[in-house]
Amino acid sequence: MPSVKIHKEFNAGAYFLTFSVKNLYYFFDRNYRWNTLADSLKYCQKEKQLKIHAFVFMLNHIHLIVSSSDVSGFVCDFKKFTSKEFRKNIESTEPNVLKLFFIS
Repeated sequence: MPSVKIHKEFNAGAYFLTFSVKNLYYFFDRNYRWNTLADSLKYCQKEKQLKIHAFVFMLNHIHLIVSSSDVSGFVCDFKKFTSKEFRKNIESTEPNVLKLFFIS
C-alpha cells in the first residue's frame, strides 16, 4: 500500500493510520512479531510523546489512532525501526520468507 505524506501544516493532530504488510502476507502470526510492534509503540509513547488512542494488530496489517506534535516523524521512525527489526527476525527464523518481500 503506498504511503501518503502528511503535509507539514497538518503534522500535529490525530490520525487514523493503517500499515500493511507487502502482498498482505500473514506476517504477524509468529515469532513474537507483535511484540516488536508493541515495543516500538511503547518507545514512541515514552520518547516521542506519541498518544495512542486505539490500536488493533491483525495478521497482515495494523490500525492505529494516534496524535502527536510530529505524526510524520513518528511514521518515519516507526516504519524504519520495525522494518529493520523484522528483517533481523526473518533472517534468523525463516530466511526463505524474506524472498516473498522482494517479488513485485
